[in-house]
Amino acid sequence: MALPDWFHELAGKVRNWGRWGADDEIGTINLIDNAARLRGVASVKTGRPFSLAMLLHEDGVQTGVIPGRINPIHAMVAINSPMSGDPSEFCTSDDTIHMGVQAATHWDGLGHVSYDAKMYNGYPAASITEAGASKCGIEKITSMVSRGVLLDIARLKGVDCLEGSYAITGDDLDAACEMARVKMVPGDIVLVRTGKGKFLAQSPPDKFGYMFPNSGPSLKSVEWFRRHDVAAVANDTLTFEVYPCEDEAAQLPVHLLHLVDMGMTQGQNFVLDALAADCAEDGQYTFLLEASPQPILGGTGSMVNPVAIK
Repeated sequence: MALPDWFHELAGKVRNWGRWGADDEIGTINLIDNAARLRGVASVKTGRPFSLAMLLHEDGVQTGVIPGRINPIHAMVAINSPMSGDPSEFCTSDDTIHMGVQAATHWDGLGHVSYDAKMYNGYPAASITEAGASKCGIEKITSMVSRGVLLDIARLKGVDCLEGSYAITGDDLDAACEMARVKMVPGDIVLVRTGKGKFLAQSPPDKFGYMFPNSGPSLKSVEWFRRHDVAAVANDTLTFEVYPCEDEAAQLPVHLLHLVDMGMTQGQNFVLDALAADCAEDGQYTFLLEASPQPILGGTGSMVNPVAIK
């Protein structure tokens, strides 16, 4: 079934194809220039760091619903092994890990999705093969360091967690900026908090409650991100966008509009509650964010340990 007319109309409004040249493969990451990084540095007041990453372990957030997206499997391949055969000399312990690169806190790269046989900047979807992404691979993003902005929609609404499949709009994002006393600047990286982390913080974790239904950015937020020239966006959910989707005729349309049309890298499973509590306490919702993906050659995404420094 073809995507509906309204989708193509919205895609035409936000599309960035050709904006940074016909050969561009990183999209809105181009907006992170030296000035954007210096704005991030200027946001640091105390030096307090906040890791926004989930732990990598076999009982992770994935439930098997998405084929192949397995939780991390960690195995030791050497345990205090003497290199020379003499245990009184140099001994080493080594380990391996096997996982889906989007199985924990991660970025979706621009090669992650396509429609009408096209990816970002008009590259053919066929450029993704068993060898990986020959275009728009995650390794093309060599760094992701900028001013981060937390937009705490849950706190804005006065709740611990947005209810059900709440559809976040551009008006919500504007109101969150006003609450945070933040003016968006091109090249900022936006973190959107829904409060979904509470499902994983409880004991035992409620993985299915975390997964479904999903509050997140809606179709009424897409033009906001384009208008403000956001460099990348992530949130504290598994699906990222509102789910079930707003129109059954378009599955995960915000993914398509962000990644394919805008060329805006999108992140999921960011752990935001501790950062959000600190921001609410001191009123500072901006910070230096270091969230560079691993340089996985041909990767369509990457696990990440994002660190916010306030």
